[in-house]
Amino acid sequence: MSGENQQVDASSTPDAVPGPQPGPAVPAVPARRASRARRLAAPALYLAAAGAAFAYVGAVDPNEPGHYPVCPLLRLTGVLCPGCGGLRSAHAFAHGDLAAAFGSNALAVVGYFVFAGFMALWLVRAVRGGSAPRIVLRPASSWAVGAVVLVFAVVRNLSFGSALAP
Repeated sequence: MSGENQQVDASSTPDAVPGPQPGPAVPAVPARRASRARRLAAPALYLAAAGAAFAYVGAVDPNEPGHYPVCPLLRLTGVLCPGCGGLRSAHAFAHGDLAAAFGSNALAVVGYFVFAGFMALWLVRAVRGGSAPRIVLRPASSWAVGAVVLVFAVVRNLSFGSALAP
């Protein structure tokens, strides 16, 4: 009689387990690599945008007044910001005049070359099927870049740094 009065705990039976039941094994689908055209799409769009910007600045001369707005910091305070002369630099760079580009804004020209190097690396990786490069700066490197920009901004506003002014 003891077998007849026993209660069966529903949670101990395999049919009462809540949640999804394991089914038949599904073979893993291998990850598909993106096509070369898809991998090249993003860097190509960035290059197209940068090329269009340089083409526009190359066609519309920033040395002629009225085409571009004046730097607000320069207009309000008379102090050159790190970006002052950047459009004139891009215009000269687009026309292949590297000396005039450096004379307008040396920091911008360095930025153009850094951008070109980054884009070349991205394109090589895209062609080879690798991932897009990432710019990861350690805190010390970020502070160093900020210090270079600050020193550039200060020196170009001093009398002995007038060669850095546009």
